[in-house]
Amino acid sequence: MSDLEKVAVSMSKAASGLRSVGQHTSKPLADFKAQQHDLKALGALGSLLGAKDEIEKGMATLSKLTEQLEEEWETQAGLIGEVSDAFDLLDALLAAQARAKKG
Repeated sequence: MSDLEKVAVSMSKAASGLRSVGQHTSKPLADFKAQQHDLKALGALGSLLGAKDEIEKGMATLSKLTEQLEEEWETQAGLIGEVSDAFDLLDALLAAQARAKKG
């Protein structure tokens, strides 16, 4: 296996891993969002301190940031996959050129 092929395989695995992140985070994120408006654990203290609204806003922000991060990872996975494909093609072309020089 050539160095380019090894890199291409590694990048392909990385891209696949990034694409599957959403599968692992979707349920925890949904659970987190569901709890956003149910902050009973703060009780009266949270209400008195006005913390409930701030915590809800913070949780909403974290949810949005997580979704944006997942979108970014998906984009990066696509780019990594394209680079991996380019390395595969380059490796094949170099191998063909080497065979042509021998023959």
